[in-house]
Amino acid sequence: MNLELLEGAKARIESVPILINMVSKRVKQLNMGMRPYVRPESIDEDKIDTALREIAEGKLVYEEDTEASEGGVVPAADMDWTF
Repeated sequence: MNLELLEGAKARIESVPILINMVSKRVKQLNMGMRPYVRPESIDEDKIDTALREIAEGKLVYEEDTEASEGGVVPAADMDWTF
């Protein structure tokens, strides 16, 4: 795991438990074949680093649903799906 990417992601998502859940869910999606929102730096880049870079670059954001009091991870771009 790249510590610079971790620090960049923590700067955007201050809650460590939320950051852990976001990375975990995104890595599962990447392992299932979903395309990354950022270009991998190498062919064998770790999926955790890809997920952290997506968060650090603002491609994934956490959005809290105030009505249901449950938050969710959503892409920063206009997508029609949520995690």
